[in-house]
Amino acid sequence: MFEKITQIFKIRELRNKILFILGVLIVFRIAANIPLPGVNIEQLKRLFEGNQFLGMLNVFSGGGLSNISIVMLGVGPYITASIIMQLLTMIVPRVEQIYKEEGEAGRQKFNMWTRWLTVPLAVLQTFSMVTLLRSQGVLTISSTYDIAVIVIVATAGTVFLMWLGELITEKGIGNGVSLIIFAGIVSGLPSGISKLFLTLDSTQIFTYLGLLLVTLITIAGVVMVTEGQRNIPVSYAKRVRGDKTYGGSTSHLPLRVNQAGVIPIIFAMSIMLFPGMIATFLMKASNPSIAEAAKFVNTLFQNQVFYSSMYFVLIVMFTYFYTAVVFDPVKISENLQKQGGYIPGIRPGKTTADFLYKIMNRITLTGSVFLGTIAVLPFIVQGLTSVQAVQIGGTSILIVVSVVIETIKQIEGQLVMRDYEGF
Repeated sequence: MFEKITQIFKIRELRNKILFILGVLIVFRIAANIPLPGVNIEQLKRLFEGNQFLGMLNVFSGGGLSNISIVMLGVGPYITASIIMQLLTMIVPRVEQIYKEEGEAGRQKFNMWTRWLTVPLAVLQTFSMVTLLRSQGVLTISSTYDIAVIVIVATAGTVFLMWLGELITEKGIGNGVSLIIFAGIVSGLPSGISKLFLTLDSTQIFTYLGLLLVTLITIAGVVMVTEGQRNIPVSYAKRVRGDKTYGGSTSHLPLRVNQAGVIPIIFAMSIMLFPGMIATFLMKASNPSIAEAAKFVNTLFQNQVFYSSMYFVLIVMFTYFYTAVVFDPVKISENLQKQGGYIPGIRPGKTTADFLYKIMNRITLTGSVFLGTIAVLPFIVQGLTSVQAVQIGGTSILIVVSVVIETIKQIEGQLVMRDYEGF
């Protein structure tokens, strides 16, 4: 490890990239601690203590919501826009053609549309959040001008974070959006651990040791599944060109157990946040029927059994959906056939595509069930031990570990690319 760190700092270009990313994350954390005006801190703390979906939204926003900062929505609207655009690739053939068949120019156009869609979504989500916070007594502003200023500032904060995320991604060391969420989670760990020690009950020492063991097992499981893959053997036919023979070798096609990474978790979290937010917003509606229905939905989503069950189902669904977006067995089969490759015992063409589709479905089932189980694990632990475990497990651990693994891989790739130069 120390040798790798030494190598990193010996390469000027790589060292500058890492220092630049750290500087960007520091800028994000500074912005996340600049509060908006008119916030009632005590009421804000009480609201977060009594509402689990706001706690999840705070993780999702990168920690900017806990103090109603200028970036209180984080990259949430950008991720929501990405979900909508990914769904459109499945529904609208023209969008799919632009994304998959027009190469780099098509992807740039697709990303531009995602950015433009982020702005109205940020305005809508900010206005909804401001209305919710005002109804709960967290924001004390009342004039239309003040509300408009907050909506504009928070929307600009989301666009600013979207830009920072793209700057990070351009450096080729990790995904910018994931690293911003990662920085928000990690920044909350010291306060979470100190809070745990302050409320430590000596009579529950074995419970805390059990939670620590579960956390370590969870981390090990995340690493194992993230790194796990099934290798499909591939053989290449011999080709004769002139007096030389090419091919005749064997290789393998790696299929990852968790092809979608942490994207399904983020997608499912964003979907789960909306019903509770809208219900809380409508609970004080003048129409009694709407207010009663909103109260029922809010109570339903505060029920941990229902919430965790829906969360689990959405994660499984989004894992299959995102895997279908990023993994195209037909195109892989065509590429293998063009290169003279084939899977032993399987006919090239459609048969190979059907075989890869079948194998990927089975692998994805394992990966999706694992992702869902890890995500709802804190709720299970909390139900069994009555100890607040959301801060030490589940979604946060999964995002942190996955982002660290992916970032380390990209750094190692940069090192390998320059290895021939020597150090």
